[in-house]
Amino acid sequence: MISTKDLVIPATAASAAALEVASGYLSAAMLSHSRRVYLWAAAYGEQHGIEHDAELLFAASMFHDIALVPVFDSHTVSFEEAGGHVARVFAAGAGWPSERRERLGEVIVRHMVPDVDVTADPEGHLISRAAALDIVGKDADDFSPAFRADVLREFPRLGLSAEFLACFQAQADRKVDSSAARAVRSGLADRVAANPLDD
Repeated sequence: MISTKDLVIPATAASAAALEVASGYLSAAMLSHSRRVYLWAAAYGEQHGIEHDAELLFAASMFHDIALVPVFDSHTVSFEEAGGHVARVFAAGAGWPSERRERLGEVIVRHMVPDVDVTADPEGHLISRAAALDIVGKDADDFSPAFRADVLREFPRLGLSAEFLACFQAQADRKVDSSAARAVRSGLADRVAANPLDD
C-alpha cells in the first residue's frame, strides 16, 4: 500500500525552487492544497502504473493555481492560462529547454479540463484528477481512508473551500467566459460543500 512517505518531492533544484516560489506567493491554504494535489496525482499514477515525469508533475502542482494570487492575476486571460505563462517564465529561469517549458504550461492549462487523455498527457491527466479530488472530492474513493487521512494530516485544508470559492467567484465576476465562471455557473459551490475531504 502506498503512503505519503513514498511520495517525496523530486530531488531536483527546479523542484526545490518551485516549492520556494509557491511558498512565497500562495496563502497557507492554497500552498497546502498544491502540496496535496501533488500527492493525490503522484499516488494515483503509482497505483495505476501511469508513467509520468515527477519533476514536471511537482512543478505543475505548485503553479497550477498561482494566477489566483492577485499579483499574478490577469484581466485578459483565464487564471489557468495566466498560471501557465508564470510557470513558463519560472521554467526558463530554471534552465528548462523550450519544449519542456511548453509542456509545463500545457499541464497547468489542462488542469481545468475534466477528462485529459492519459495517453496523450499523463501529467495533465493526473493534475486534472487530483485538483478535482481536492476541491470537490471527485473520486475520493480512489484512495483508502487511511491514505486520505495521512495526506490531510500532513497538509491540512486550513479553510481552503471558502478561500477557493471566493477566488473563483472573483474570477467569474470579471471574466464571464472563463473556466472559473463556467464552474461557478454549474454549481461549484454545492459541489465544494459536499466534498467528503472537509468532513
